[in-house]
Amino acid sequence: MNILLVCTGNTCRSSMAEGIFKYMLKDARNMRISSAGISAFEGDKANEKSINVLKKKGIDISNHRARQLTIHMIQDADLILTMTYSHKKLIKDYILKNLGDASLGNKVFTLKEYAYLIDDEIISENCNLDIADPFGMDYSVYEQTMIEIEKEIQKIINNMNDRGAIGSDR
Repeated sequence: MNILLVCTGNTCRSSMAEGIFKYMLKDARNMRISSAGISAFEGDKANEKSINVLKKKGIDISNHRARQLTIHMIQDADLILTMTYSHKKLIKDYILKNLGDASLGNKVFTLKEYAYLIDDEIISENCNLDIADPFGMDYSVYEQTMIEIEKEIQKIINNMNDRGAIGSDR
């Protein structure tokens, strides 16, 4: 399975999510995890606070480089998980306008939305499905963002394991 994580610049949220996902799935042999940004500066390093927050958990994203989201990435992904509803909407609109196949939009969810759906949780109407952007905030906000992302990814992985979607070498 090819999972693509998307945020705005691919230096904070989606780079952290990619690092966390890869760390949690280090023994998985059938998963490909990557990330990109809607408005990325290609080649930018991950934000220093993102790097340091994950380093404390033993996750190294210091070699991460930002990538701009492309049509090929969208087509190649089995699942696209965005950090906000606006990212999701932009991608779905882009798919419809440039690829003409609305069904490709069925693989686009916010990270929280997918975690709820795969866990068979009911999403209330006033539920916030966005992961807030920590860019420019202090270190504690990055820690909170990391905890929030980690919680949702753990839900997804637990459910994928229960469904046999993750093969491992253990």
